[in-house]
Amino acid sequence: MQSVPKKYTVSDRFLNYVKIDTQSDPNSPTCPSTEKQKNLGRLLVQELLEMGISDAELDENGYVYGTLKSNTNKAVPTICFCSHMDTSPDCSGENVKPIIHKNYNGGSILYASDANLSLHPDEHPALKDQIGNDIITSDGTTLLGADNKAGVAEIMDAIFQLIQNPSIKHGDIKILFTPDEEIGRRVEKVNLAKVNAKFAYTIDGETLGHIEDETFSADAVNITIHGVSTHPGFAKNKMESAIKIAAEIIAALPKNNLSPETTEGREGFIHPTGISGSIEKSTVQFIIRDFDTKQLAVYENELKNITKQVIANYPHSSFEFEVIEQYRNMKEVLVAHPQIVDYAIAAIERAGMKPFAGGIRGGTDGSRLSFMGLPCPNIFAGGHNFHGRFEYVPVESMIKATEVIVSIAEKVSKNKSLQ
Repeated sequence: MQSVPKKYTVSDRFLNYVKIDTQSDPNSPTCPSTEKQKNLGRLLVQELLEMGISDAELDENGYVYGTLKSNTNKAVPTICFCSHMDTSPDCSGENVKPIIHKNYNGGSILYASDANLSLHPDEHPALKDQIGNDIITSDGTTLLGADNKAGVAEIMDAIFQLIQNPSIKHGDIKILFTPDEEIGRRVEKVNLAKVNAKFAYTIDGETLGHIEDETFSADAVNITIHGVSTHPGFAKNKMESAIKIAAEIIAALPKNNLSPETTEGREGFIHPTGISGSIEKSTVQFIIRDFDTKQLAVYENELKNITKQVIANYPHSSFEFEVIEQYRNMKEVLVAHPQIVDYAIAAIERAGMKPFAGGIRGGTDGSRLSFMGLPCPNIFAGGHNFHGRFEYVPVESMIKATEVIVSIAEKVSKNKSLQ
């Protein structure tokens, strides 16, 4: 294999992409949830067309598709690389000002927007592995958008590298960029017939060298409380406030387990994410997570029992309990396709890293794609501290992720077991 040239475009692309506000909106019923996500989609299509990807397109739902055609006469399975374009609604993604901190020296990284704000290795230990690297952060007023514009930039640069190096043989490679991953809608409206791949990889992980073949299984639960409203001046023994009932349900949740702040590893949780309404009617939104899909029903039953116990003290009130399936542990699908993960492990080793295979306490587009018939593990994109002002990504990690994508494409073209 001829080595990929060292003129990577990944950081330049990333710096441009993060300046485009693509924050998704969980309260919007449209797809994409925000039209501004299409602004990045249009730019990506333009860049792909300029590279020679003639079928690059942005559809009405905000999905970007494209195909890098095979450059080998061998029958090679079609693979897909996927990243999401939206950023989290948890922190502003408007007017992002990326800053490159050259040759990180191991100390505090200071932010231009606030002299009292800093990124310090004592609080963010992963920084200790970045000495000598170039670190990209925001200016401290917004998130950065490495989740997942780093992945987008890495796929774009990998396609560029493959086009620039025709001696690297590969089959058809499908490109898929998605909207609304951060609000759980993921690939609801993806056109799988257009993707038409045998398997895929999302580039949406965190730490260098990681590949994730297991995710949480996930449900959402909405509890709607119907209380009794009356004039507060004459409310004694009459009013039953749905707001207070909802607050009691939240207060009755386990204090020392089953919450994000008390769990780690393979432990699951019940997590209230929102509360809204009035005295007469209020709704509490929850997410339920565990690696073992069967445990979701256990947690949901516990939550329902808590609700029943609270509501029993309010004889004129009632509740509705709605469970919405979100995604399932991709391991349930990938266990039948171990060679897909093996490709990634070999590619990570070839790029000079130690591979770490395991689970992620979350979900990716690959969770849904795997159950839609497209087996899809997740590969690191290199970013850290997602969804907040302390988000950062080392340039060197993005380059390594690009190398891994290129290497996977080549390795699949040489393998006969998936023909």
